[in-house]
Amino acid sequence: MRAVRIEAVNRIAVTDVPEPVPAPGEAVIELRAAALNHRDVWIKLGQYAGLKFPCIPGSDGAGVVREVAAGGDASWVGREVVVNPGFDWGPSEGAQGSTFSILGLPRDGTLAQRIAVPAAQLSPKPAHLGWEEAAALPLAGLTGWRALISRARLAPGERVLVTGIGGGVAIFALQFAVASGNEVWVTSSSEAKIARAVALGAKGGFRYDRDGWAAGASKEPGLFDVIVDSAGGAGFGNLIDLAAPGGRIVFFGATRGNVPDVALRKIFWRQISLLGTSMGSPADWSAMTAFVARHRLTPVVSDVFPLDRAGEAFDLMERGGHFGKIAVRI
Repeated sequence: MRAVRIEAVNRIAVTDVPEPVPAPGEAVIELRAAALNHRDVWIKLGQYAGLKFPCIPGSDGAGVVREVAAGGDASWVGREVVVNPGFDWGPSEGAQGSTFSILGLPRDGTLAQRIAVPAAQLSPKPAHLGWEEAAALPLAGLTGWRALISRARLAPGERVLVTGIGGGVAIFALQFAVASGNEVWVTSSSEAKIARAVALGAKGGFRYDRDGWAAGASKEPGLFDVIVDSAGGAGFGNLIDLAAPGGRIVFFGATRGNVPDVALRKIFWRQISLLGTSMGSPADWSAMTAFVARHRLTPVVSDVFPLDRAGEAFDLMERGGHFGKIAVRI
């Protein structure tokens, strides 16, 4: 079969590889689409833990089940599915266990014509979604859901700020909060991205690259009950200032590095919670996919590339500037 394979750091190829052989309890999926995450780029660049080469990357995928090995549920055969990319979460809802892993490393991932995964990782594809839209859902949707709902415990009527709108998780957080009936604002360095967020239901946005943006935001619309962030860095202090008393700041990345000189007094006096999060549990996955189906939410797909041009998809993600997920049609 054909697959994308990272041969070594910064060496990517679309090549022939052996067909997957399912272990007991596993299903073979004929993939129709996959999608990229920054995780795939970090693996390609050699900037991820537990690297091994060669490897087939990809955590997001949707397709049709063609085979289920002994010990698996044969009723999946012929069904359209999406794959939960989080493996072996562990017994606690509070955090993943020591054996937790993500599809696409160390296990071969979804940038291939076929893949074998435990049948327990399968969920029906939401019927209203096309293949690329369904493939865009898993990792970013799961991360956004856990951040907003399971960790920050978003309640109806709360005001939400989503920083750095444009990435997959940020857009899902926006969509989930809007569908839950909350007032949502965003930040970006791009007027065009803010406008697209407004089209998805945001009330407005702020240019974080402009001096004084946080002071202006604190006056109009006011402080935020929940703030979703993936950047960290020096600008994190603005988020503490923008959090309402009793507010929650939930974060799942640190693209701008660690946070210097945290103002602890502001945090404890106003009883602000700082919440780290990553991926999500099987319960998060089930709740997220059910919510998407019930509200008929459509993941935002920025660009679609055929499998043989997957290298261009990686290049686009490295350059940035896209709004939504980058999909690969298989």
